[in-house]
Amino acid sequence: MRNVPLADVDHIDRAVLPIATDYPPGHLLDWHGHRRAQFLHGATGVMVVDTAEGTWTVPPDRAVLIPPATRHRVRMLGVSTRSLYVEAGAVPWWPMACTVVDVPPLLRELLLASAEFEPDYGMAGRAGTIAALLLHEIAALTPLPFHVPVPVSPDLAALCRTYLDAPDTGIGNAAWAARVAMSERAFTRRFRSETGVSPAVWRSRARLLAAVPLLRAASVSEVTGRLGYSSPAAFTAAFTRTFGTPPSRFTTSRAGGGARP
Repeated sequence: MRNVPLADVDHIDRAVLPIATDYPPGHLLDWHGHRRAQFLHGATGVMVVDTAEGTWTVPPDRAVLIPPATRHRVRMLGVSTRSLYVEAGAVPWWPMACTVVDVPPLLRELLLASAEFEPDYGMAGRAGTIAALLLHEIAALTPLPFHVPVPVSPDLAALCRTYLDAPDTGIGNAAWAARVAMSERAFTRRFRSETGVSPAVWRSRARLLAAVPLLRAASVSEVTGRLGYSSPAAFTAAFTRTFGTPPSRFTTSRAGGGARP
C-alpha cells in the first residue's frame, strides 16, 4: 500500500498493515497518535520523532518503534517511509517507549515486499508469511542510542526543545538557570532529577543528535564547525563514543566520507 491514509484501512482485520509513504522535504506530521503500534522505517532521509518524554533521531535506513496510543510528531527530512501498523495483541513484547533500531538487509527486503500488499492480503499465502516473519525479525532487533529525554516540567522542556531546534554551543548552566529564575545549583539538581543526567551532559548528547540531519548535506568538517567542536577528530571521537559508529556513515558528502549503502 503506497501513500494510503491509515484511516482508510485501519478497520481491516489484519494484525499487520504495511504502508509506504513519500514525504516532501521538511514535512511535519504534527502531534497525533495511532491505536496500533507503529514500526516507522525511513528508507531514505532522517526522521526526528518527538513525544512528551523525549526526542528520537532516526538516521537513514533505521527505524523507530512507536508504542500504541503514543502522541508524537515527526519531522521528515527527505524521507520515504515503510511503516507497519501492528495490532497491540500481536506484539506483547513491543517497547513501552519509542526505540530506534537498526534495519538489517533481510528486514529491509521484507519491508520493501510488504509495501506492495493489498490492504486485505491473504493470510495463508506469501503475504501472510511475510507479515509473520516481519514481526519475528523486529522482535530480535537491538535498540540504538539515538535519543535524549525531555523533562516533564514545561519550563525545562521548553529550554530543551529550543536547544534541540538550534543547539547554542555558547550556552551554559548559568544562562539556563537564569531563564527559569533559579539558582544554578538548584537548576542543575532539578534538571538531573527529571532527566537522569546533568544539563551539560544533556546538551552534549543533544548537540551530537543534531549532527545527524546536518550530515545529510554537509561534510564532517562543516558539521564540526557548525556545532562548535575544536576539530573533526574531536567531533568524530565524541560521535563514535556516543553512538557506536562514526559520523562519516551518515554523510553523503565526499569530504565527510561515504554514506551507508
